[in-house]
Amino acid sequence: MPLSAMEYTKNSIGNFIIIFLLFAGVIYICTWSPLKSNPLLPYQKPRRFCSNSPLRTIKLPIDELELALERAAMPNKTLILAVVNSAYVQQSVKADTTMLDLFLESFWLGEETRQLLDNLLIVAVDQTAYDRCMFKRLNCYRLVTEGVDFAAEKVYMSKDFIKMMWRRTLLLLDVLKRGYSFIFTDTDVMWLRNPFVRLNKNETEDLQISVDEFNGDPRSEKNLINTGFYFIRSNNKTIELFSTWYEMKDDKNSTGKKEQDVLLDLMRDGYFQQLQLQVRFLDTKYFAGFCQDSRDIWSVTTVHSNCCRHIGAKVSDLKVVLRDWKRYKTFKSKYPGLGPNKNMTKKYRWSAHVACRNSWKTEYNSSSELD
Repeated sequence: MPLSAMEYTKNSIGNFIIIFLLFAGVIYICTWSPLKSNPLLPYQKPRRFCSNSPLRTIKLPIDELELALERAAMPNKTLILAVVNSAYVQQSVKADTTMLDLFLESFWLGEETRQLLDNLLIVAVDQTAYDRCMFKRLNCYRLVTEGVDFAAEKVYMSKDFIKMMWRRTLLLLDVLKRGYSFIFTDTDVMWLRNPFVRLNKNETEDLQISVDEFNGDPRSEKNLINTGFYFIRSNNKTIELFSTWYEMKDDKNSTGKKEQDVLLDLMRDGYFQQLQLQVRFLDTKYFAGFCQDSRDIWSVTTVHSNCCRHIGAKVSDLKVVLRDWKRYKTFKSKYPGLGPNKNMTKKYRWSAHVACRNSWKTEYNSSSELD
């Protein structure tokens, strides 16, 4: 039947109301609902219409490590890291100094090294070491490892020594992931000159690492690396290196090996090349150690008491190193016109490392300097 005029009018009004409500809904979605994503429009940032409302920001939590890194880092997020336990900071009855004291003394005696203490972060693996660090007003961080006591001396290659070295590696991986580049240094490394002067400033260098014996080629992977001193830049390649390195600690081929030996295995197996790492091996003329003394006291930058087994022996021979260094500085100040080009280098040789040489003997008593 044909619709009457009144029924037609009612239907028209009803359709108009439906269309109006749909149109109003679309307008509301597009304009007045900024907090929800709009499936009808391309992605856009939420809009705020209450100009008087305070701006709300979300701050990610900053942990103690990040705070410590920020305090010590240079503007380019570079710092110096060292790890200590109580055996390195406590002075025994018969001893007249500690490893940490000698380490800090080298910064005082070194050339252009004093200001670097501001960029040094001491990582303490036990409470005594942390308290000692804070007492000296240094930049300090307490590394807590549940269920492990790292306080006592960890004799070279003992099980506890190996555990502590791997825990150190995990910490350094964390630092790299946070975007910080750093020099890692053992505290038995004497800083006689500013190492940043000798390190290559080219940012393509991923890792610059010390060696026990330098074969003359700074790119040769036949050099025997030493993880007691190195400079590493934070990037994807170095993070991948440290991640793989740490994962190797549980590999059956790593049983009984310290972390340095595992890194050496990775290098010899071609992993450095696989990552396309740019690695520079540091000349012992500048970055020396007890394994291979520097041939040039006029150029030496650091001296590491490597090839030594006990803390007591290291302390004894490092005291001699600093004595030799003070003798050199006295001579240099007395005759300022003389230098390495004046054939004076041969007149200054390091004293013999007697205590460290004896530390490898089975009858050596490590407590002789510590008790």
